Amino acid sequence: MTVAIEMGQTTAGAAAAMDLEELLATRLLVQGNSGSGKSHLLRRLLEQSAPWVQQAIIDPEGDFVTLAERFGHLVIAAEDHTERGLQVAGERARLHRVSTVLNLEGLDAENQMRRAAAFLGGMFDVDRDHWYPMLVVVDEAQLFAPAVAGEVSDEARKLSLSAMTNLMCRGRKRGLAGIIATQRLAKLAKNVAAEASNFLMGRTFLDIDMARAADLLGMERRQAEAFRDLERGQFMALGPALSRRPLRLNIGPTDTSPRNSTPRLMPLPEATTEDMRAVILAAPPPDASRPQRRPAPDLLEQLRAAKAAAPVIQPAAVEVPVSAEELAERRERVDRTLRAVLAAPDAGFRAIGVLYQEFVVRCRIEGLGTAVPDLNEFRRMLTHARAGLGADLTEDDAWQDVSLRASILPDDMQGVFMMIARAAKEGWPCPGDAAIARAYGSHSLRRAQRLLGYMEEQGLVVVQLDGGGRRIVTLVELAWATAPGDPNGDDLPAEQIASAASA
Repeated sequence: MTVAIEMGQTTAGAAAAMDLEELLATRLLVQGNSGSGKSHLLRRLLEQSAPWVQQAIIDPEGDFVTLAERFGHLVIAAEDHTERGLQVAGERARLHRVSTVLNLEGLDAENQMRRAAAFLGGMFDVDRDHWYPMLVVVDEAQLFAPAVAGEVSDEARKLSLSAMTNLMCRGRKRGLAGIIATQRLAKLAKNVAAEASNFLMGRTFLDIDMARAADLLGMERRQAEAFRDLERGQFMALGPALSRRPLRLNIGPTDTSPRNSTPRLMPLPEATTEDMRAVILAAPPPDASRPQRRPAPDLLEQLRAAKAAAPVIQPAAVEVPVSAEELAERRERVDRTLRAVLAAPDAGFRAIGVLYQEFVVRCRIEGLGTAVPDLNEFRRMLTHARAGLGADLTEDDAWQDVSLRASILPDDMQGVFMMIARAAKEGWPCPGDAAIARAYGSHSLRRAQRLLGYMEEQGLVVVQLDGGGRRIVTLVELAWATAPGDPNGDDLPAEQIASAASA
């Protein structure tokens, strides 16, 4: 069954319809300067398609939260959630087929990029069984897929750009149909814009944007001037879901409206200059966000108070040598505490900072005091624990070479490399994709496969398949090789489970 949604009327008065099923397969790019009617166009599209398909809106300004009142969208305030929480929310939204609005209002540019990337990543990484059709609308897409580096960190830009690239380049097979809107084509990454097959181009004034819009619509450069003549709410349409030839159309009305409408002219208030002076230049109210500064007490009184509160230092404060037995016992208590932290069902998918906070609290409860490892030492311990390494193995001379090779990888990949190296050293079967993903802190089996590919690109391993489709990983130069293992296996080999439990 073909579902046609009405976007408005052509300049000739005929109905302008969009083929929804074709849109899901071919994606859409909307472009127009501020005030051209892009948000109105997106709202019309969302309202008309809401009864037919699940939707997710990445909303940087909070314009689309009013859809919840009329169409039941779940509004998610991004500033109230962590990146991990939004990733899980994206996964669950697809699992339960709930239309959502991710409201990024109130966040700075970097946090908008990070949280949008996390939410998009969650929707992208769900299992194949949940690849239901879904419209993913990204307003102000140039913020999330910038053509050039801006003031945000490289990490945030790469995360956001990767998520947008996945949406537009690889999302179709997962049922995700990207609809991106931008004020400036020149500011939007070309590899993201190039994946759209449908275009709605609104009023544009800059030459570089008009030229790109004309190229996308297959128009001659001299025809690009037509984009300056478009009225508000008027767009040039082209694409398999819209029209095979450039078609000018007027977007129809909507049932809902944004919270903040366009400002209207109104008369100025009638007041004298002196009255306004008294109001505008009055003393500012106290800043509630800052504690009020209190007068400093007399210096002599401060010194007396500090001396009275100072603890009496005992001669025994000199550091006392600790015996080898005490060191071993303390190390065992630290290791036992780490195992207790990692025993939680979701420990493999929690951020290192969160794990470390829980680890420190448990260490204090154990009475370890100053023996609590710092964050860098905790990272090293966590890497070894996830790889199932014991102290006897880490002190082995041959294993020192493995640690040196692992150091060229990002921190979050080192545990995976060491886990595979352990299996290769012991001759155990190669861990399956599920085990590799858990060690990395992900549910995505494809991410596990990409990790192995990355290690192979770095010249650390060689990945092969035997005649039965089982995987063998060989460590370069060391010549350690795993036994053949099923990539689709659900868990680690029994030997490695037992070793990891005792490590």
